[in-house]
Amino acid sequence: MTAKSKKEIIKEKDVEIIEAESVNIKQSSVRAVDGGHIEMQQVGALSIDGDRIEVTQGAACILRGNDVSLNQSISAVTAGNNVSLNFSLSPMVVSKEEAVSNKSAVGVMAAMNIKVKNSASVLMIANNVEGNVTTLFDWRAAVAMGAVFGGVWGLFSLFRKR
Repeated sequence: MTAKSKKEIIKEKDVEIIEAESVNIKQSSVRAVDGGHIEMQQVGALSIDGDRIEVTQGAACILRGNDVSLNQSISAVTAGNNVSLNFSLSPMVVSKEEAVSNKSAVGVMAAMNIKVKNSASVLMIANNVEGNVTTLFDWRAAVAMGAVFGGVWGLFSLFRKR
């Protein structure tokens, strides 16, 4: 099923592509969503592209929008101007302005400003980080790991040429 309209409300359906100015999807699966304001509850999606995206108890591979909000959700890649994660998981979060993480797990988070409350991450890259966060690597550890991997790579490349 493919849908294209001004306002779309979808419940308990399998949809290929949705293009609408305002979309409200509940308990469905979608291949691709493109629109202005996208609200999703208990939805699995491959690609979501919108101006304002709100996902509750959903899963998505790629989320891209101006304002992205995840609540109890999972996303492989989350990108936007302002990104908010609440009890969510995302291996990659990129934000132009601000990223907020509340009791969430993040792999790599990059933003101008990051506000964190009781979250965990592997690596955070930002001008300013506020709050309580547990990170695996800070910038010094990341530089040291890069130097070690570069040295090992260089050593193996010398042995490979002989």
